[in-house]
Amino acid sequence: MNDFDFLAGTWDVANRWRTDFLDAASGWEEFPGVSHASRHFDGGAGFDEIEFPTKGFSGLTLRLFDTEREEWSLYWASKRTGTLFPPVTGRFTDGRGEFHGEDTHAGKPVTARFVWSGITETTARWEQAFSQDGGTTWVTNWIMEFTRR
Repeated sequence: MNDFDFLAGTWDVANRWRTDFLDAASGWEEFPGVSHASRHFDGGAGFDEIEFPTKGFSGLTLRLFDTEREEWSLYWASKRTGTLFPPVTGRFTDGRGEFHGEDTHAGKPVTARFVWSGITETTARWEQAFSQDGGTTWVTNWIMEFTRR
């Protein structure tokens, strides 16, 4: 249940997201971010706020470890909407975390996938992908490269 211990602290975040989250042919936009993360419940919970200064918004993530199911639930909220998005759930295997959940984007149902990889003491990578066909094909639409401050 200590999988997200690495995230505690302050990170500079290089972001790239697609101009259209559902179109694999759309271009990429790059922008900075700063994340402040904390560890709770002896590693069984984590919280972070990420600010995107050039975008004018921020977001929060709450991560909770279900000890019975031995999996994480990740909840995202955006300052732009003021709402809590449906969770993605999953676990880490061999240093790579993969999480899935059902959501909507632009009014269309999607399966969301979050992947954490490349985790070291000073770096980490997060990426988001959406599938409109139940996970047969994916559009990676947001990538964050974390560097510890």
